[in-house]
Amino acid sequence: MKLYYPENLYNKNYRGQLFPLLKPFIKKENFSDLQRQQLYGVSEEDYKLVDSSKDADVVVLPMAWNYYVNNKQLKEAYQFIREAAKDNKMVWSWNAGDYGVKIRDFNNLKVFRMSGYTSNLYQGHEGMPVFIQDRLQEYKQQDHVQIEYTHKPVVGFCGQANASIFNSYWEKLKIATKNLQSYLGLSAKEPQAILSSTRLRANLLSKLSKSNLITDQFILRQKYRAGVKTKAEKEKTTHEFYQNINDSQYVLCVRGAGNFSVRFYETLMMGRIPVYIHTDGYLPLANKIDWKKHVVWVDGKNLNQVDKILGNFHRKIDEDQLLDLCKKNRELWEKHLTLDGFFKSYYQMNLK
Repeated sequence: MKLYYPENLYNKNYRGQLFPLLKPFIKKENFSDLQRQQLYGVSEEDYKLVDSSKDADVVVLPMAWNYYVNNKQLKEAYQFIREAAKDNKMVWSWNAGDYGVKIRDFNNLKVFRMSGYTSNLYQGHEGMPVFIQDRLQEYKQQDHVQIEYTHKPVVGFCGQANASIFNSYWEKLKIATKNLQSYLGLSAKEPQAILSSTRLRANLLSKLSKSNLITDQFILRQKYRAGVKTKAEKEKTTHEFYQNINDSQYVLCVRGAGNFSVRFYETLMMGRIPVYIHTDGYLPLANKIDWKKHVVWVDGKNLNQVDKILGNFHRKIDEDQLLDLCKKNRELWEKHLTLDGFFKSYYQMNLK
């Protein structure tokens, strides 16, 4: 795949906002392809940077839209997209972070994003996975997705959950304030649903833990990453997090501050089954992947039935089917949700 990006729209001081597929290839000269494969899982044998958009298979806006908004370079970014249209080129871009920024629609623009709301029906916006490190080797046994079948479904969760009403009101007030700024044109950020994500998690966990239909394995934190600061503490809590996923059949995956769940992709990477709480979020390759075949799907309107939905799902499968789904989820992550897998899948899907 030949990639082109305009160097005048790239800023090396903001690499954190560089388009994900460009990161492995915009490196220091002594960075080897072996290092690239080990660190990013991609190779220069599959991707090549070219000097002209006319020679490219894919034209890329190098920085996140958040960067162009914050650095007052929207005009330049828009002009690049218009110029690409003259060469009949589609431009790939991304809206980064928990909160997307408002941008114009273009017929030749794709906007990849992790957060956001599909009901907004923004033109050309597509779900993108959170690209994570493969941690399976640290936890695999003889068969890396082997899992014991039990009469009741075993559901895990390790993370922050806060049922405090005061905290809930405070979260909602902050969102409402930001939304007002957005509506008044004082902020470029997209408006967000007014809800407390930590209280939403806490309520779902409470519902599941009190149910006699499931077996829970919950490790609850009052702060993000348990508020740890030292390297040793971080390593310990990280191990607990992945071990919790590994020891569970299912994992509760609820949105965070942004309308997406990193845990969702970590669960698939570990070869387990997400209990996916659908809150109008984007999912990657939605036109290619039948997501309801890979997760326990719980619509936002059915939150009070989360234990029944999970219990019904589990009763319909036997030991072989449970293991098969775990294996398929791991394969799905490897093939379509890694950095290399996602962009190759998306490109091939849109060739026709």
